[in-house]
Amino acid sequence: MPLHYQAWVETLTPYRIEFPEELFYQLAGVPGKELVRLLAERSHVTVQTAELVQEKIRRYLQLMPQAKPIEPVVEIVRKYAGLLPLAVASGGYLEIVEKTIELIGLGGCFSAIVTAKDVANHKPAPDTFVEAARRLQVPCKACLVFEDGDLGLEAARRAGMRSVDIRCWL
Repeated sequence: MPLHYQAWVETLTPYRIEFPEELFYQLAGVPGKELVRLLAERSHVTVQTAELVQEKIRRYLQLMPQAKPIEPVVEIVRKYAGLLPLAVASGGYLEIVEKTIELIGLGGCFSAIVTAKDVANHKPAPDTFVEAARRLQVPCKACLVFEDGDLGLEAARRAGMRSVDIRCWL
C-alpha cells in the first residue's frame, strides 16, 4: 500500500490534485478510475481519468520491486495453498495484482483472482468478495477475508464473511 500511495502522489501532484495519506487508506479498495474522479472533483480540476490511471499504473510498476510482502499473510497462503481454495479479491487491476503475486512468490497459490473490472459495485459493496466465493464455489459464510482497509472490512461484513484486519501486521 505505501508504494501505491507513492505512485498516486507522484501521478496526481502535477495536476494539483491533493491526496492526503489518511484519505488514501480510507479509500483502500476503491478502483483507480473512481479514485481519480473523486479526487479531481474534490480538487476542482478536470483531468483525463483513464490517462491518469494508466500513468499511476506505470509508476507503480516501476516502484513494484520495492514491494515487501506481509509475512504473516504469505505464511498463511503458503500453508493452505492446495489444501483450501484461496482467492485474491482486490479493487486493483489484474495486471498489477498478478505481478504483485508473482513478485512476492505466491504465483500459482490462488484458484481465483477478482479485480475491479470483474464487478459492477466496488468495496464497501460486497460484490468483489461474493464473486471470489462464487468462483471458489464456497459459501460466503465459510470464507475468511484478510483485509487492509476499512472499506474492505465493511465489504466482507456485508458479504457475511469473517475478516482479519491485517493492518496490525504492517
